[in-house]
This record gives sequence, structure tokens and C-alpha cells, in this order.
Amino acid sequence: MAQTIDQAKIGDFERVAVIGFGLIGASFAAALRAANPSAQVMAVDTDLATRVEAVNRGWATATAAPDTAEFRAFIEDGCDLVVLATPVSVVEGYLKDLAEWDYRGIITDTASTKCRIIEMAAHTLPYPQNFVPGHPMAGSEKNGIVGARADLFKGAYWILCPDADTPAEHFTRLHELITGIGARVISLPREQHDAAVAVVSHVPHFTASSLVQLAVRHAKGQDSLMRLAAGGFKDSTRIAAGSPELWCGIAFDNKDALLGGLREMQGIIGQFADALEAGDRATLTSLLAEAADARRALPAAWLPCTERLLEVRIPMEDRPGVVAEVTTITSKVGCNIQSIEIDHVTEDSAVLSLVLTDEGDIGKLSAHLINAGFSVSFSPLAPKEHTHVG
Repeated sequence: MAQTIDQAKIGDFERVAVIGFGLIGASFAAALRAANPSAQVMAVDTDLATRVEAVNRGWATATAAPDTAEFRAFIEDGCDLVVLATPVSVVEGYLKDLAEWDYRGIITDTASTKCRIIEMAAHTLPYPQNFVPGHPMAGSEKNGIVGARADLFKGAYWILCPDADTPAEHFTRLHELITGIGARVISLPREQHDAAVAVVSHVPHFTASSLVQLAVRHAKGQDSLMRLAAGGFKDSTRIAAGSPELWCGIAFDNKDALLGGLREMQGIIGQFADALEAGDRATLTSLLAEAADARRALPAAWLPCTERLLEVRIPMEDRPGVVAEVTTITSKVGCNIQSIEIDHVTEDSAVLSLVLTDEGDIGKLSAHLINAGFSVSFSPLAPKEHTHVG
């Protein structure tokens, strides 16, 4: 029976262990259970109240504390995906457990930084190729399961970092799972991840915290100032309400990239201050105009037109790393992959089929793929043609 995009199975994962049932882990489980009610989800968390709430909300079908027989039994009894949604500082212990239990399924994570966790996986796991680093670019000023919700990832970017050793099927299954809960997958090289998120996520958080610090310092005895701050200022500094402990950990995990970004930010603010001090209206106007133009050029909320889907077919040698290479090129030119499939032709050859939404630069995509040695064909695809066979 043919299934539509919305009805299709999401990654074909039926037994999933979510380790860490805070905001991200609980929201992921909620989204997964909403999309696939038959999925068995184990919530692994140190907090008993969180585990009870996970079952009460229907987001987990079973729970366990770490270092328990129940947790190990779930892993050894056909678990096909482990999601590490804990701080990086405690990840290594879980990786050691999975290694000891000879876990051979897919492992991914939700950490905001990648360098340390990738090193841990490489040195700890007997099958490190089964670890596919991930990072959902979503959050809330509320922490823990109380802030979790099933729609947290709707329209959000979710970074995956496959490499040459990542089995192609692992990427395609995770891609289907993540897009199935409403997020959009971006493929990034592992070595570029931490520097990229420092600029678009970590530096903005510390900038927002700095703005709040500035307001607080001037608010003493001036209640009117904080009333004024309840408008646009409050919206622009919302992220500063995040967990201080979590963000301190992120800062030191990504120390070099964050420090470089903050120093660069100091220099940019200094340019504004210098122009103002010198009475240089032309320079100040130019700086403001450059920022305004760049801000207006940012894409609006994701509203892909389902009447303009495009299929890209890429005959390829079935070799390690080819899927990571193609998906990274696709992300680089701003194209969004709606779905991805691999049709194996022979033992050594396959056709990679991408269905793209109406985003990005298709011309650049074609040129980049051809320059990388691929041959490509493009064809419009009606929504009714985009089905999965169930």
C-alpha cells in the first residue's frame, strides 16, 4: 500500500532509548510518539519524578535509572536507536555502558558541541561508525521535562554530521526520522560544526546575557526602565533565560570557537563606538545598512511549496562517504532535502535519489555536484508521486 509523506514511517525505528529526559530528550520522545504511536521509547533519567512524568504524558513506554538491569535489558533486547540527550560531561559513562553491552544499533546525540563527544565515541565505542553526531537547533527558556513539547522541532534545523565511515543507511534512516517529526536536516562536516554554531548560537546567547546585564546595572531605582524592557528588548534577549549551568558547560566545551567569536564581537561593537565618537555619520550609516541588508536577506520561516518538489537522481559508486559528501554539498548551497533514498543497482553501484523543496540554488547544486565528479539529473515531482511503499 502506498503511503503519503505524512503517513510514512519515520526512519523505521521501533525501539528507542532516550538518555536524558530534559527539554530536548523529552521533546524528541514526545514528537516521536506522536508521529509513531507504536514506537517503544525508554526514558533513561536520574530523576524519579521525571521518569514518572514521562510515562504519565505518554512520551515513554518504559523508564529506567542509569546503571539498572532494566536499562541494559532494553538495549540488549532489540533497541535500534540510542539518543544521548545529556550534557557532554556525562556522555562517556553511557558510551562505556553501550560498548560493554556490545550495542550495535545507531547512536546519535543532541549536544551543542561536537569535538569532545566525537573523540569519546572514537575511543570508547567498538563500532564508532554507528555514531552519527546530531544537534537540534531548538530550545526554550524553560528547562527540563516541564518545558518539553511535541512541536519543539517543527521547522527547526537539525544538524547531522556524517563522515566517510558513516553507513549510508544510517544517514537516510535518521534523516527520515528527523524530517518526520517536522525538523529540517542540515549536513555539516564534523570539523566545521563547533565553529559554525559558535557564530549563530553560542555568541548570540552570551550577547543576550550581556544585554540583560547592561539593563540590570541601570535598572536600580528605575522601575520604568525594566517596564520598557518588557517589549522588544525582552523578545530579543529571551535566550538569556536558559540554564546557567548548561550554558557554562557549552562555553567551556566550545571554548576556542566561542572566545574567538566574542573577541570578534567586541571588535564589531568597537567599530560602532569609534564611528560615533568620531562623529563619522557615513561609517555608522554604512555599518547599520550592511547589517540591515543582511538581516532582510535571511530566509523567512520554512514554508516549502509542495507543488514544486524536485527530484535529483545521482548515479554513484557505492563507496564510503558518498552520502555525506552529497548531502553536505546540498546543505552548502541552501537546498533542503525532503527525503533521501538509495537504490542499489549492483553490489558496487547505486542511485542516490533526493527530493528537494523549493529552496536554495539548484544551479549551484548542479555545478558543485558535477565539479565533485557526479552526474546528475533533475525532474519536477508532483506531491502525489512522492510516496513511500509500505
